[in-house]
Amino acid sequence: MIYVDSIHAKTVFILEYKVKGKPRQYRAIDESIRTVQFVRNKCLRLWQDGENIGQKDLYRYVTELRKEFPFVEELNSTACQQACERTWTSILRFYANCKNKTPGKKGYPKYTKNTRSAEFKKSGWKLNRDTKRITFTDKKNIGELKLIGGRDLFYFQEFQINRVRIVKRGDGYFCQFILALDVRDIVEPLKLTGKNVAIDVGLRYFYADSNGETVDCPKYYRLSEKRLNKLNRRKSKKFKKGQKQSSNYIKAKKKYAKGHLKVSRQREEFAKEKALRLIQSNDLVAYEDLRVKNLVRNHKLAKSINDTAWSLLRKWIEYFGVKYRRLTIAVSPEYTSQECFKCGNRIKKSLSVRTHVCPCGYIEDRDRMAALNILKKATTGHVGSWSQDLNAWGETTSTLIGALLSEQVISLNQESSHL
Repeated sequence: MIYVDSIHAKTVFILEYKVKGKPRQYRAIDESIRTVQFVRNKCLRLWQDGENIGQKDLYRYVTELRKEFPFVEELNSTACQQACERTWTSILRFYANCKNKTPGKKGYPKYTKNTRSAEFKKSGWKLNRDTKRITFTDKKNIGELKLIGGRDLFYFQEFQINRVRIVKRGDGYFCQFILALDVRDIVEPLKLTGKNVAIDVGLRYFYADSNGETVDCPKYYRLSEKRLNKLNRRKSKKFKKGQKQSSNYIKAKKKYAKGHLKVSRQREEFAKEKALRLIQSNDLVAYEDLRVKNLVRNHKLAKSINDTAWSLLRKWIEYFGVKYRRLTIAVSPEYTSQECFKCGNRIKKSLSVRTHVCPCGYIEDRDRMAALNILKKATTGHVGSWSQDLNAWGETTSTLIGALLSEQVISLNQESSHL
């Protein structure tokens, strides 16, 4: 994840490495993650049962848990604090949604059942950059782990590491370094191209741009769905309710998890590649400010919408926009496919109608006309220079036109070496 503060030009940058260790060390990591889950759920229970419980009360409760339970005391104290902070963050989000009267569900905090990470602050670990190894020094006895990854550890200074996180996935364990960097450390300005583009995402095409070009949807999940269902059936047949699960069930479960992980990574790499090409070829990239969370409520289209991963494309466009100093603007999606680009008349059409036909004589593909309207919205009435000055565009990146940001959040995993 990259966090960009547009006022102070501060960033939080994550580097990820796969870790290699012994089975004993993997079991110790699993125990640490289970302890984090235990602390989080205990803090949530305290908040639910008590009145006027604040963050300081949760911190004091974590101290009591460390005295009461030896396995909690074995985990590094900063990891316990971080587990408490995650619970408090979910509580604050719930309060904010209630206060702002957010429509729909307010996100009431829930107990976690499948926690997959443990996060350490400044203590509990020691990094050896020469041998590319990290040692965890708490009483869980994780010990020394080898880091596997292409990024050089000398890319950053050790004092820039704010936190270290261990993540469990279907294909192994990963170590993430959360770095505090200046935004200028990651910016790589490109020469101006003099070109602007807008994209309209959809289900027929991954996106259609204002230049008339289209990119087909890869449909990674649809292509893998038959195999994933088969792996799921194998896993279900080996499940024994109320009994200790066999090693065959655990193996089948891992295969099923790896299948889904492969699909998600294929989707991520595809969106990353297309976003990079858009940013490198244009000075401005405009797109719709879609609320995908609301769109997937349509049960007939939810699977297809999730498979196209529009949010991933936007995430990477915004990240590469920051990295290469390109202007990226999100505009309101209202009537982009209904308004005629030539005369402005609104012509209602169902999703099955793919061609815009206007009485004024303008005929155009529905998706391309939507992209043209998006570009028109992004460029009409814009005040200021689209120069390479970061302060000129940092506030409009990843938001609606005219909105002011005090901070900007962009997510990413470690970039592929071939990009």
